[in-house]
Amino acid sequence: MEIQSRKMGTFEKKILVEEKLISKKKPFFPISDALMLFLKKYDRWMELSVCYDDLLRFSGSVTVYDKNDQDSLWIRVFYSDSDRAEIDLHLKTIYTLLHSDGGTSSLPDLNIDSIDYCTFGNSKPFRIKIRNILNDNFTYFYVKKTDASRVYGLEFEHSLSPYNLNYMVNHDTLIEEHIAGIPGDSFIKEYLPECNAAEKAQIAKEYVKFNERCMVRLLGDMRAYNYVVIPIHDFDHVIYKIRAIDFDQQCYEGKLSVYRPQFFKENYPLMQLVKEKLNHESIIQYKIEERSIVSRRLINSGNRVEFLVNIMKDEVLSTPENLENLKNEIFNFTLDDSFKKSKSMGALMQAAFDYMRQHYQNVSLGDLL
Repeated sequence: MEIQSRKMGTFEKKILVEEKLISKKKPFFPISDALMLFLKKYDRWMELSVCYDDLLRFSGSVTVYDKNDQDSLWIRVFYSDSDRAEIDLHLKTIYTLLHSDGGTSSLPDLNIDSIDYCTFGNSKPFRIKIRNILNDNFTYFYVKKTDASRVYGLEFEHSLSPYNLNYMVNHDTLIEEHIAGIPGDSFIKEYLPECNAAEKAQIAKEYVKFNERCMVRLLGDMRAYNYVVIPIHDFDHVIYKIRAIDFDQQCYEGKLSVYRPQFFKENYPLMQLVKEKLNHESIIQYKIEERSIVSRRLINSGNRVEFLVNIMKDEVLSTPENLENLKNEIFNFTLDDSFKKSKSMGALMQAAFDYMRQHYQNVSLGDLL
């Protein structure tokens, strides 16, 4: 075969090895009593008026196509008249809880334009399009099945990334706000080729920082369709930010490479960009910057992250095999005994945060490329 006969670099070989890292569907983990108390303390817990299973009672559907007339993997669902009236009212109430004070005065001004159901992926979310009929402004939010892994992922993203997140949860249902941006796979295919040299260099820098942020907080499966790229106009140029949008692969898989976006084949064009635009010294500089920023966010979070990790230590969030393999791989990567002593994914997160605070400048040139 041609792929075997040509000479391949280390990164290309690694890509081929890592293509089948995530082979099984991740189970959903329930919300424990301790985690529920945390969510109530920080105003994330809501007694919702409609649950995920209620939305599954649709009576019909049609395929939703994208702007290129390709199947978007979403279907638009329809309900009986009586069900739709009740569901619309409850969804509008949820919107007011998510974005306002939960009052009912604005309900007559809101309209549920569409309810879409995703048939692809692990969480199978519903996407709700809601519009203000007074000015035609609209936004989206998502209704998903509750999963403790996703809740931990959302909380770490809220505390340790540059972005705040708005969500609500109870035992059955998780509500997430929409994160606006260009899906990573669409950006790589349609927008990246049109970027100029300076923009590509800035995207490479942002990707190094995003890669590092995912690894140090063990957020997995950041393939191109699980993050968005956000263009921001700044004076006479455009800068690009990368933001995760899927959090259910928080601390579940047993391979360290799953938590490093660089090793997914879908992200190969961005890694090529890093190799072309950045030298090793720049890469190390950006990795150190990101670890330093995350360390400061840990400190500035007060007791919130510490409280969350202490709860997480007693949770079962993966299989014993995954835990054993991951802690050994991280030990081989860091040579820090605290990883080998970890008895849970929560303890592994504690060890990772402790290590990062103590050793964030200890970065090898071979870490990324």
